[in-house]
Amino acid sequence: QVQLVESGGGLVQAGDSLSVSCTASGRTFSTYAMAWFRRAPGKEREVVAVIRWSTGRTYYADSVKGRFTISRDNAKNTVYLQMNSLEPEDTAVYYCAADEYASGTPIHSYEYAYWGQGTQVTVSS
Repeated sequence: QVQLVESGGGLVQAGDSLSVSCTASGRTFSTYAMAWFRRAPGKEREVVAVIRWSTGRTYYADSVKGRFTISRDNAKNTVYLQMNSLEPEDTAVYYCAADEYASGTPIHSYEYAYWGQGTQVTVSS
């Protein structure tokens, strides 16, 4: 059984940095794509960033490109999202997701079978 556990959310001010992490267990994740999604109040869940575990290939949503960095630590089975220059619009619950079967860097939530419980990130102005 795949388990994803997020940590690292919190309350920060605009312009600050914050890192969230996702520790995966239950499988060998070398063939997986791992992603961060977020859901802001009153909005639909959207992809933030994706990383291919084996190759390190990444995808970023336009809204975070240049500010956020997704990375992974194979030894720790952990995926990170480093968020810099945070804006109030980045306020959301951030979810980690894992996909075993899709190729490339899938960006749709329906492509992901496994989800973490979410961690709240709040950016004050």
